[in-house]
Amino acid sequence: MQSPISFASVNFASVFISLLLISLAGCATWSTSSVDGNSTAKSSAAIKPTLSEKILVTESDITNRAYSSLGDITATVNKTTIFNADPTKELVNQKLRQEAAKLGADAVVLVRYGKGGVSFMSWGSLEGKGRAIKFNP
Repeated sequence: MQSPISFASVNFASVFISLLLISLAGCATWSTSSVDGNSTAKSSAAIKPTLSEKILVTESDITNRAYSSLGDITATVNKTTIFNADPTKELVNQKLRQEAAKLGADAVVLVRYGKGGVSFMSWGSLEGKGRAIKFNP
C-alpha cells in the first residue's frame, strides 16, 4: 500500500517551483547608487536635472574645458540570480549617468570600476565610481 502524499508536501513543492520560476523570469539586475556631495555644489533647489543620455562617462579626466565638481558618485549593479548575465560596465555607466543627471551634471570623469563578485545579496556585482562635473560657461 502506498503512503498518501500530504497536502503540505504538495503545497510546499508548488510554492518552491513558483518562487524558482519567478526568480528566473524576474529582473536580471538591481542596482544601488550614492552621491558624496561637494561643499561647492549648488543647493538642491537650484539643480536643474539633465538628460542622462547626453552625459559623457569617461575613465580619464577632461583637460580641454574648465568645469566644477558636483560630487563623487557610486553605482553598483547586481545580478538577481545565478542564471542571469553578469553586470557590465555599460550597465554601471547607465546608472552613473542617471545619478549624474539628477545633479545636473554634464559628464562623469575619472570613472573606475571595482571587481565583480558574489555577495550575500546577489549572484554577482560590479561597482563604478566617478566624479560628476558641470562645465563652466
